Amino acid sequence: MRTKLHQVGRRLLQALPSVFGVVVISFALTRALPGDPAIYFAGAMADKESIEQVRIALGLDRSWLEQFFIYVGNLFKGDMGLSLSTGQPVLQELLTRLPASLELTFIGLGLAVLLAVPLGILAATHPGSWIDHVCRVLVTAGVSLPTFFTGLFLIYIFYYLLGWAPSPLGRLDILYLSPPTVTGFYTIDSLLARDGETFISSLKQLILPAFTLGLFALAPIARMTRGGMLGALSSDYVRTARANGLARATVLLTYAFRNAALPLLTTLGMVFSFLLGANVLVEKVFSWPGIGSFAIEALVASDYAAVQGFVLTMALLFVVVNLTIDVILTLTDPRVGLDD
Repeated sequence: MRTKLHQVGRRLLQALPSVFGVVVISFALTRALPGDPAIYFAGAMADKESIEQVRIALGLDRSWLEQFFIYVGNLFKGDMGLSLSTGQPVLQELLTRLPASLELTFIGLGLAVLLAVPLGILAATHPGSWIDHVCRVLVTAGVSLPTFFTGLFLIYIFYYLLGWAPSPLGRLDILYLSPPTVTGFYTIDSLLARDGETFISSLKQLILPAFTLGLFALAPIARMTRGGMLGALSSDYVRTARANGLARATVLLTYAFRNAALPLLTTLGMVFSFLLGANVLVEKVFSWPGIGSFAIEALVASDYAAVQGFVLTMALLFVVVNLTIDVILTLTDPRVGLDD
């Protein structure tokens, strides 16, 4: 056990260079963006003197190296800078909007797991059947269709043509007020406030964007489940279990799926990270007030601090999620090598 904990600590330390690399790359990329924030915020009619005053006020007159060290020093203080688009601290904007993005991502991932895992198991137990072909079609569609196209298609069908879905404008219908903030997740906060109507409204608003993300995430989860189950079903321990007369459900769930679940857990961590990135387009299509829509607005305005804060937040979430999955596998799976 001590060796396992030592390995966990080593992997925590290994994540630090990744975080520092993200800080450097995000800083350099934002400076390489087209456009000049000073010109944008001085206004189209501003003269050169006014633009230069704005540039000095923003600290853009200094060298990149000076700006970088100032930025890193502020990060150690928990200061991501001021968003020039909203006039609010970037950290405050991200903390306010992050729950909306996480709620959408968790619901989308949950829908994908509920659909993809049974479908992958059925495809593995009936290879070559119509179920297997349906699984392949869904996997291909999930990989091929861009999330913004899927979102617009669902809006056109279920909102415009059929009228079943609410208007794709944010997290709540305009007739309802936001529930008291506890977690930032409207579905949870409305339940805590015992407000059933707000809960139903927030759930309805989630359906289309969550299903858009779910279809995107369904492909890798179903494919990994199918592949893992096929490998497990052809293994010696499953054949032994069948030879001992164990029930089919016991063989599938206790022996086959239990061993196929560990690589699936790794896939879920990767898919969750991908969904956070896919949120950017989905949030824009559905006017979802998350960090993705905030990042797009910041890019349009060449808002360096906001873009850097978004990239750094996404990178930290990616590192934390994958590190958590790595630690869980290290502590629970004896097959994970101790000499990695």
